[in-house]
Amino acid sequence: MEDTLRGSAGNKRIEVNAVGRVMRELERTEGVPGADIQLTIDADVQNFVQARLGDMSAACVLIDVNTGELIACTSAPGFDPNLFVRGISQRSYSTLMDNDHHPLANKSVQGAYPPGSTFKIVTALAALEAGLITPETTHYCPGYIESGSHRFHCWKSGGHGTVNLVHSLEQSCDVFYYEVAQKVGIDAIAAMGKRLGLGMRHDLPMSAITEGIMPNKDWKQERWGRKWRIGDTINAAIGQGYVLASPLQLAVMTARVATGRAVEPCLIKSVGGKPVEMSTPKPLGLDPSMLELVLTGMYDVMNGKQGTAKSSRIVDETMLMAGKTGTSQVRNISAAERARGVVSNDDLPWNQRDHALFVGFAPYSAPRYAVAVVVEHGRGGATAAAPIARDVLLCALTGGIPPLEAYPVSQRGRIETYLNALKKKLRVSSVLKTTRA
Repeated sequence: MEDTLRGSAGNKRIEVNAVGRVMRELERTEGVPGADIQLTIDADVQNFVQARLGDMSAACVLIDVNTGELIACTSAPGFDPNLFVRGISQRSYSTLMDNDHHPLANKSVQGAYPPGSTFKIVTALAALEAGLITPETTHYCPGYIESGSHRFHCWKSGGHGTVNLVHSLEQSCDVFYYEVAQKVGIDAIAAMGKRLGLGMRHDLPMSAITEGIMPNKDWKQERWGRKWRIGDTINAAIGQGYVLASPLQLAVMTARVATGRAVEPCLIKSVGGKPVEMSTPKPLGLDPSMLELVLTGMYDVMNGKQGTAKSSRIVDETMLMAGKTGTSQVRNISAAERARGVVSNDDLPWNQRDHALFVGFAPYSAPRYAVAVVVEHGRGGATAAAPIARDVLLCALTGGIPPLEAYPVSQRGRIETYLNALKKKLRVSSVLKTTRA
């Protein structure tokens, strides 16, 4: 929006004498000042998120589920844009380019990641709408399924036993979705994914916004010249294989599920003092009972006895959150490695560890904000991404540093320590901004 911000330059014609002295002004055209643009971003929340992400290679998007306004859109690690104002040195530029955490990339909209188990929300809704599962449908998880000559494993090697839809979300059982996906098929899953905002480029005034990939049979044939296989569907069912999504898309997906409406993200609040018109999101056309079933599963992820993210729950009854964890592999695990024991993420080089993801919203009873967090090579969504999402939601809901009372009693000592560290970091950041200004 450079043209809007810059406006247009004025000019004047003058008469000078032989030595260059101005004798008179012949003509003047006044310049037109550029228009002020106000973003939807809440600066305080944005700064909190940036401080919370710190030096991690990560991204976080926070969206108002009722209006689509982006409250925070953050990529880490950050860099000082002032370095580029008068020409950056080759040494400084090389340092940024050679950083394996890629500070110059805006991961929140440019990054495309396998969404992992956060995608189970899509598979579940596709199966429900097709009438292929009900609240009573169960599948037995022994820790794997076999399709042809290939074995597809659940993240829990011993299996989850018999689970229904709500329990499968709560415990993030892979086998349930392997079984369901084979019945519903990839085309219906892909159609639901696009309905929820995946596999499309959202119209925002930012550069290089990724479209991600929401694959189907035609996509694979056009892209790779090969037929879609059952194994592709099984992988896609849990957000692996060809499926790719950005943190922005995952936040939009979560906002749409939380409200049942086609929420569209927006970044501009006003131009030249005039508010930008925002249309009310239209209904997605999904059966409310279907959505309620998925939302119950997301609630149990945070608050159920076996919830994968129960350690990141909010205990304040007015701000209870719902969510879904995700952990996506970035390397192939061979049969030989499984036979001798899968190498722990802790024993792998940083860039071979799993990505950690989390999507969620709060308050559960009256959704206001949805959040998506991706921590590159963060190992696990429950341990790396969910705690960040909780802090971000609490910051947005309370308008400041999250209150200790919102955390489980057993965690408050540890959390108080890092919240105090965040306060110091934010104070230092504020001083630096004042100095630069």
